[in-house]
Amino acid sequence: MELLQVDTLEETFQKLESYARGDGPRGAGLAMETETIPFWQGGGRVLAENILSREDIPPAPRSVMDGYAVCSVDTTGASEGLPVFLRVTQEVEMGKLPCGEIGSGECAAIPTGGFLPAGCDAVVMEEYCETFGADQIAVYTAVSPGRNLVQTGDDVKKGEMVLPRGKRLQAADLGVLAAIGKTEIPVYRPWRVHILSTGDEIVDPREPLRAGKMRDVNSYTLSCMAQAYGFKTSFELLSDDEEILETRVREAMHACDLVIVSGGSSQGKKDATAKVIRKLASAGVLTHGIAVKPGKPTVSGFDEPTRCALLGLPGHPVAAALLFDLLAGRLWKQLSGEEKTKKPRFLYGTLSMNLPASPGRETLQLVRVCEEDAEETEHAENAENAGSGKTLRVVPILGKSGMIRTLSEADGYLVMERDEEGLKQGAMVKVQLF
Repeated sequence: MELLQVDTLEETFQKLESYARGDGPRGAGLAMETETIPFWQGGGRVLAENILSREDIPPAPRSVMDGYAVCSVDTTGASEGLPVFLRVTQEVEMGKLPCGEIGSGECAAIPTGGFLPAGCDAVVMEEYCETFGADQIAVYTAVSPGRNLVQTGDDVKKGEMVLPRGKRLQAADLGVLAAIGKTEIPVYRPWRVHILSTGDEIVDPREPLRAGKMRDVNSYTLSCMAQAYGFKTSFELLSDDEEILETRVREAMHACDLVIVSGGSSQGKKDATAKVIRKLASAGVLTHGIAVKPGKPTVSGFDEPTRCALLGLPGHPVAAALLFDLLAGRLWKQLSGEEKTKKPRFLYGTLSMNLPASPGRETLQLVRVCEEDAEETEHAENAENAGSGKTLRVVPILGKSGMIRTLSEADGYLVMERDEEGLKQGAMVKVQLF
């Protein structure tokens, strides 16, 4: 039996990323194709270009209060005991530009959101004014220039980048696009991902569970994780047959950007994933074996003619999920630019118990996070939210290899480095959230 040529997790990713970027002999990397779509269909999609505003928002000064548009110098010295009297010469209407200029000693009634007439530089709130007759008001407070209004371009300036390449669009981002009139946007086409869950013991979840069988977990777990990145997914269940696996992987490579084989990644008699990838991928097997726990028997490869990345993930559901996120998920974020724009999803908390590591391997430990009173922990002063009287407690989720429920119970995971002997109870740790 050939020994695994173990790489670190970072080495594994760098090899895969290099080919995906087109650094292989043929220069054919993973396809990062773009398409233009209506902006209102952009929720959850990743921008392929920087979005610049072609105009100022707002296009002219606007009031943020109901009141009166004035020349601020006319209100100098105004008070409750000594008001300033101004003549109302017009009323600004919503949706219409004001007409005419406001002169000295004059003002204009204005609603929230109304555009300021020429000659005005501030707004006095209605609460500080009193009407006298049909066209006169008393102003009981002085205002400074710019008071109670937004200036031209205060929200968005012409030529300003409002959304960067790599941004995964949320609801508020669509609002920004609407505000600047960007009705069509360039986005990355989602990767097409095909998942092959292998094993003679694996059956469809809808089937009765017979002796010696296990229901397929990884197809659904990995598909859901892939969809969270926006990928288009498909999956199928295969027996441990090398010839069938080879045929289905070859077919999937021509139709997809990423092919994942779950199971059969080790070196048992029926473990054929590495053999198939070595045979089909132009770059062969980039990595077979990672110095990480769980997930050591992971396989990676790349095929330049079809521009398809291949991953052989362990059948262990926890290992498969974690390695998918650390390799496939990270690869997408790097190539699309999302890595630079995405808000980090991690937090810090104190470890609830001593935790051993695996010497020579990075250890991925599932954890859940809960709040506790700050006085209950001696490290509360280091906690992110100590000022609220609460701190975060990080509780490792322990379980034997292959246990499925642990993944469902976890909020995220922490990484112990290869040279770490373990972590002590009360240590401040960084948790990567799912």
